[in-house]
Amino acid sequence: MDITSVRAIPVRHYGRWVTAGLLIAVVALFLHALWRSPNLEPGTIASYLFKDYVLRGVGVTLLLTAVAMVLGTAGAIVLAVLRLSANPVLRGAAWCFIWFFRGTPLLVQIIFWGFLGALFPRITIGLPLVGTLVDQPTSVVISGTTAAVLALSLNEMAYAAEIVRGGLLAVDSGQTEAAHALGMTPAQTLRRIVLPQAMRVIVPPMGNETITMLKSTALVSVIAGRDLMTVVQGVYGGNYKVIPLLTVAALWYLALVSLLSVGQYFVERRFGRGTRGPREEVR
Repeated sequence: MDITSVRAIPVRHYGRWVTAGLLIAVVALFLHALWRSPNLEPGTIASYLFKDYVLRGVGVTLLLTAVAMVLGTAGAIVLAVLRLSANPVLRGAAWCFIWFFRGTPLLVQIIFWGFLGALFPRITIGLPLVGTLVDQPTSVVISGTTAAVLALSLNEMAYAAEIVRGGLLAVDSGQTEAAHALGMTPAQTLRRIVLPQAMRVIVPPMGNETITMLKSTALVSVIAGRDLMTVVQGVYGGNYKVIPLLTVAALWYLALVSLLSVGQYFVERRFGRGTRGPREEVR
């Protein structure tokens, strides 16, 4: 039989086209029903989308996200190093910290810090020979924004610490041994050898953590954290236009998450250079 006479016939995936058509139809029907809903009020959404107080709420949301991620990542690196320490006391202390803050809901932690004054009415700090340095009501020292930063940062430390630890463990131990053989200190080895290589493993999940943190800032509305969700709740609490104002918040969160996703893509590509081949098309 002549091989050249054999004609390849591609497999027809009719089920995929039917499923895609049904999905498009369902999405179109949903969008049509959403647009025709009298409670959506597109005009109200447009009028509030770029209000100055809404933009300030967006700014506070971004600020909370940035500060919590910076503090959380810095603390996570310390916790991850302590988790890998040969000292059982340091290792146990880091484990207990991670266990506690991962084991309690973020909302509970936010409320706890927001109402810390109920547990400690005043914050007093002093030294034996100097005297009292700080003596203020807790509500003055721990404002709503401060409580939000504390809760978000500490919670992020616990989750990010395991991500960083996984990245550090992914680096071959021979790299550390070679660095020590060259006379590098443990701190230099961590900073110059281990962490740069671990970033390839750390960056993708940390990008997801950043996106999750952005959305988690909405929880600080329970303690009046002045973020986007707090502002939106304050507005619809007065005019009762709940759906349009929630849509405003949802549009802003979607826009911010989309920007972070684009940034995550480029950061991942930067740290992943030279480690991945061309992506194969999924058939």
